[in-house]
Amino acid sequence: MERSRNRLKLDKYNCVYLSLSVHQLVKLCSGMIEAGRVYISANKLFVNGIRDLSHHCKKEEMISCGVSLQEIVNYHMILFDQAQRSVKQQLHNFVKEDVRKFKETKKQFDKVREDMEIAQVKNAQAPRSKPHEVEEATSTLITTRKCFRHLALDYVLQFSVLTVCSPPQMLSFMQAQHSLFQQGFNLLDEIDPYMKKLAAELDQLVIDSAMEKREMEHKHATIQQRDFAYDDSKVEFNVDAPNGVVMEGYLFKRASNAFKTWNRRWFSIQNSQLVYQKRLKDALTVVVEDLRLCSVKPCEDIERRFCFEVVSPTKSCMLQAESEKLRQAWIQAVQASIASAYREISENYYIEVTSPSTSSIDSASEPRERIVKGESILQRVQSLPGNEICCDCGQADPRWASINLGILLCIECSGIHRSLGVHCSKVRSLTLDTWEPELMKLMCEIGNTVINQIYEGACEEQRLKKPGPSSSRSVCAAAKFRRESLFCPDELDSLFSYFDTGSGPRSNDSGLGGSTDGKCEDSDESSGEVDIEQEASDPEDGRELDPNALLHKASRARNLPVMAEALAQGADINSVSEEDESKSPLIQAVAGGSLIACEFLLQNGADVNQRDIRGRAPLHHATCLGHTGQVCLFLKRGASQVEVDKDGQDPLSIAVQAANADIVTLLRLARMNEEMREADGPFGQPGQYPSSSPTEQQYRKCIQEFICLSIDEC
Repeated sequence: MERSRNRLKLDKYNCVYLSLSVHQLVKLCSGMIEAGRVYISANKLFVNGIRDLSHHCKKEEMISCGVSLQEIVNYHMILFDQAQRSVKQQLHNFVKEDVRKFKETKKQFDKVREDMEIAQVKNAQAPRSKPHEVEEATSTLITTRKCFRHLALDYVLQFSVLTVCSPPQMLSFMQAQHSLFQQGFNLLDEIDPYMKKLAAELDQLVIDSAMEKREMEHKHATIQQRDFAYDDSKVEFNVDAPNGVVMEGYLFKRASNAFKTWNRRWFSIQNSQLVYQKRLKDALTVVVEDLRLCSVKPCEDIERRFCFEVVSPTKSCMLQAESEKLRQAWIQAVQASIASAYREISENYYIEVTSPSTSSIDSASEPRERIVKGESILQRVQSLPGNEICCDCGQADPRWASINLGILLCIECSGIHRSLGVHCSKVRSLTLDTWEPELMKLMCEIGNTVINQIYEGACEEQRLKKPGPSSSRSVCAAAKFRRESLFCPDELDSLFSYFDTGSGPRSNDSGLGGSTDGKCEDSDESSGEVDIEQEASDPEDGRELDPNALLHKASRARNLPVMAEALAQGADINSVSEEDESKSPLIQAVAGGSLIACEFLLQNGADVNQRDIRGRAPLHHATCLGHTGQVCLFLKRGASQVEVDKDGQDPLSIAVQAANADIVTLLRLARMNEEMREADGPFGQPGQYPSSSPTEQQYRKCIQEFICLSIDEC
């Protein structure tokens, strides 16, 4: 009995300790689950990073590794869910229910045991003399002992429940651990061949890296010994590049601000545009919208070296390369891109498109179509002697023209002429641009044969070889049309013989209207024009004239070939004749009555507002002589209508005195149109026609109509 009591007492202590241990285990399990969830979240982020990295690798094995790691994370999630259900929740229920029942049973057991001990004491104290008390004490003891034994069995049962509750939960958790590692092993075993393969590749990469490191060290030593002062790197451009980038690289660009700072930018030629960007990710900034409208030339007159300029109709851009070779490469790349852009268009179609040139006329709405299109222009101009081939290189079927020189060019030579600048050569397409009648007539007056006899006169004597279609032409063209190789004086006889017009007067192309009553000009201006022409065409006189005098006489004589020859000899287009009231060649052409001679001088840079000693500009003289076509031409070129001569007369007052109704109407219409433009705002300068208002359209149509009538009179 004593052993049982000791054993019961020991089991009691064990139960208390078990209860405390289980309670502590529940807390530890909760902490483990929370930490596991944090671990899973971090592991998920890590695996997602690996999967993102694997997207840069196109190998399927790399993607499989990311999937496998994600599966392992999922297995960990299952493990902690199992711990939540099998350990934490079950043990928590054990503490809340089983331990509570055990404690309640223990309390009842202790109470019944005390009652039984009291009953035993009373039963022992019952006297013999009182049988009634003995019977009552005995009955109470039997009842109490019976209850005690029942509660003792319940107490032992609850104790047994406590001792066997933990192993099932622990077994479930261990099975979850086994499943985790078994599934992980199976998963990793599947990618074991790839990991072995990757290990072999890694070993090879280590070997290759060591070899590359030695090679780089050798190259580094070689570069340190190299002299970069004479580095002659290969510079190339490709107009047919698959990505459309003809050439790209760093250039210094001069800013357009007041400080003229230079900034290094990444430039490229692509899609017939010159663009740059400050940084790689920045948007492209367009410098030249359309390379067909620009020219490029080297700049030697500034302080910085290796500079060149890209000139467009609206602005110019000064650029600097890192070396002379790079500068030449960029210049050639721009020229090649210009030629390529024109070639692409000319191969697709040969019809007229609207040209952005100044003073072009919109003839679609005109009742009389004066502007010849496409192949008609080409056929008319190519029919002249020598115009069936390029003036510079001799290539057949030229489709480009230099309008101030009066020659035809191939597409390659046209690009070279663009690079010379508009002061040397103004290039226009015979098939793509709009051609005014005066320009068409001018091209038919000169031609390749005439110009080549002028500019290549000294080639045979100096034994110079003319470039062909397959040779380099830029240097020869520059020397030729920048008037660095001038006309050979020994060939004056043959040249004047070729240009001789002494056998008869040239056709009159002065336009509408003849001379007025002679009040405005001296008699030598309004008569005797044939004698003057014969005098200027006399070879003996021509040899004795300097270029300026030759230009004056040829302008008055309406002799365009001799005018071109005078310019080739270096004549100043705006020179004045001191012997003839300081008149300019343009005024002499007005006196000669030739609209085409005036157009030729204007195309070569003549000042339309240059006045003589009497204060009269070409517009004054054309008004005095009644040359309506010339008046229209000068108005179109921006001649001033408000300037007065020394007599205080402007062109309108001269026309009113001469009673020339056509010129009066034209001048008043021009003045009204100019006043309307000034009232609407500064849309343009005189002579330019940016407005599309009906009034200005009518004015432009009227101007062009009179010019067309003048051309018809030729």
